[in-house]
Amino acid sequence: MEKFSDFRSDTVTRPTEEMRRAMFEAQVGDDVLGDDPTVQKLEELAASIMGKEAALFVPSGTMGNSIAVKMWTRELEEVIVEEKSHIYNMESTHMTFISRVTPRPLPSKRGALDPELIRKHVRLPSVHTPRTSLICLENTHNNWGGAVVPLETFQEIRKVANEYGLKVHLDGARIFNASIAFGVPVKEYAKYCDSVMFCLSKGLSSPVGSMLVSDRQTIDYARRLRKALGGGMRQVGVLAACGIISLTKMVDRLKDDHVRAKKLAEAIHDLPGISLNPEEVETNIIIFYFNHPRLTIHELLGKLKEKGVLALGVFGGVRLVTHKDVDDEDVERAIKAFREILA
Repeated sequence: MEKFSDFRSDTVTRPTEEMRRAMFEAQVGDDVLGDDPTVQKLEELAASIMGKEAALFVPSGTMGNSIAVKMWTRELEEVIVEEKSHIYNMESTHMTFISRVTPRPLPSKRGALDPELIRKHVRLPSVHTPRTSLICLENTHNNWGGAVVPLETFQEIRKVANEYGLKVHLDGARIFNASIAFGVPVKEYAKYCDSVMFCLSKGLSSPVGSMLVSDRQTIDYARRLRKALGGGMRQVGVLAACGIISLTKMVDRLKDDHVRAKKLAEAIHDLPGISLNPEEVETNIIIFYFNHPRLTIHELLGKLKEKGVLALGVFGGVRLVTHKDVDDEDVERAIKAFREILA
């Protein structure tokens, strides 16, 4: 079978050999009954790293975000989100479907919401309008090409939230990428949020799973919501064992992904049809707009695949993501393919 250089997403990462051994050797129990020791260890580790009281292991980032919105809101309320955020655009409208709240999308500067703009859009309840109850942030920001939202933005938005009695949830699917890129400990970002979701199954290379962290009482309620949404898992220590390795051994290597993304962006940004500023590639995601006289995005993706390179079309452009399972040779293969196709 042909080996592809797979730049579609960091969700395609495969577990390491150490993870596979840990799965085989994991001590397990029934997590729904609360007695899986490996899950307990993972949850304690995740809470400690994020500086929160407690954590919950969930099957996916979307479920973690779904639970967070539900636990901080009531029906008929409104949630402020960034207009290109994953939670608003790419999670099957769970805000309206599960929590029955209205999203209020606001524009931003590369994913960083303006605190004053948020202040202007906080609404008090009336017979005509919903009450604003939650602000959702994202870091790194997927659809802004892995952009890192500055810590100062978190600090200022926290002030607005405190002023109006709002909760703040962070979709931190790739929060460790932000931390590595800017040298800010993840608990510093988390300090200004009431809850944080982060993924184990992206750059951290676990096969399945995400974490939701908050205060202990809220996580107790989140556990009930997880069960109601069908996310109660049984001998899931076999997966939690991978998560422990993700958090203890896979974080520091994320810088390698960032270096490779920058190299790839710098090599292709001036090719015909590509609109890309490599200076804006801060982490492991490259998104460029494509307008070529003879090729559509679909045709470009097809030609890349013919040359053994996989990428994704997104929002009128193309996305490339570097991760553990694409190395320097894969990056060179992608650069060569782009140059041959677009020269």
